[in-house]
Amino acid sequence: MNRIFLHVTILLSLIFLNSQDSLGDTNISRATITLQHILKFYTVENEGLFTETFPINPNQQVTYLADNKGQVKKQEVSYLWPYSGVLSGCVSLYQMTGDKKYKKLLEHRIMPGLEQYRDNKRAPACYQSYPVFNGPSDRFYDDNDWVAISLIDLYSLTKDTMYLNKAIQLQKFIYSGWSDDLGGGIFWCEQKKHSKNTCSNAPAAVLCMKLFMATSQEKYLDLAKKTYQWTKDNLCDPSDYVYWDNKSLNGHIAKEKFTYNSGQMIQAGVLLYKATGEKQYLIDAQKTAGGTFNYFVKTRETAHGEVQFYNDSPWFNVILFRGLKALFEVDHNATYIKVMADDAEYAWRYDRDKNGLFSKEWTGEKQDKYKWLLDNACMIELYSELSNLN
Repeated sequence: MNRIFLHVTILLSLIFLNSQDSLGDTNISRATITLQHILKFYTVENEGLFTETFPINPNQQVTYLADNKGQVKKQEVSYLWPYSGVLSGCVSLYQMTGDKKYKKLLEHRIMPGLEQYRDNKRAPACYQSYPVFNGPSDRFYDDNDWVAISLIDLYSLTKDTMYLNKAIQLQKFIYSGWSDDLGGGIFWCEQKKHSKNTCSNAPAAVLCMKLFMATSQEKYLDLAKKTYQWTKDNLCDPSDYVYWDNKSLNGHIAKEKFTYNSGQMIQAGVLLYKATGEKQYLIDAQKTAGGTFNYFVKTRETAHGEVQFYNDSPWFNVILFRGLKALFEVDHNATYIKVMADDAEYAWRYDRDKNGLFSKEWTGEKQDKYKWLLDNACMIELYSELSNLN
């Protein structure tokens, strides 16, 4: 592993050398700089993975399966969820620039690291929440949604069927979490089948739409429609069209609201509208975008004047941006994405610390002692995706 990692480190040094000077676009430059900081500060050299935070929090522990008597162990590397944020950021940079150095990074560093989370011992195979060298860990349907979406996006760029096949395999795992309880829907976690969450169902609908676009197989379109409708029927707040978090098996609805849940339903609605021409999907997306804006956007008094912020965590907001950008490309209403773009500009100017890392709030008013990988990895995608907005 050390020899392989040394080779990859040399490769990264070469492909990122002077990258800032060669990129004219401001947001691409910012995405690339953020990626460089992640590679510099979060890398675990002997594993080719990343730490959960920088600096490392000495109190972090990783748990085994819930049925394994609550055993814990010192956390050495990040969970899959933050790692998936690095993956999606690199895929976006490759998509936005077409620069082969990002393809090399994905092939030689990011994908080999991802495979350390792959659990082939339990069927269907998927990526578990912590690397397999630590033994079996929980397998989350939503974690695999995010990975599969990145893989199908990577397939669309490379036409390498390896990525398509991996996405299809993960889709099978994700839908193994579908049951007739509550009339349908996908559970949140394979080991904790207590609730069906927007975060596992909405991105599953997005994934199915992307698989439909890649393969033209109607079964994926049918599943996307089915999953979208179940989520809308069970988890959409009819008062503002913003999505609740989950519904437990006893019928109780957890009414917390997070930007990413609505963002994925916006994106799913736009993709369904484009594929079917059914106007209701677009209307749904527009209603949810408006409701999400009204619910989450708050005006904050900062040291630099009043600023509107989406009041949620960075990664949640970036996943919302996926939906808002997809909607903008159809209806050209820039109201919602403009605030997000302004927030990203503000965060770059005023939130970064001496290492160029971001906190959980973009206001710059509160700096986290331990900077979470996911809060920073998602900024690669955000700046990259902002780069081609007109």
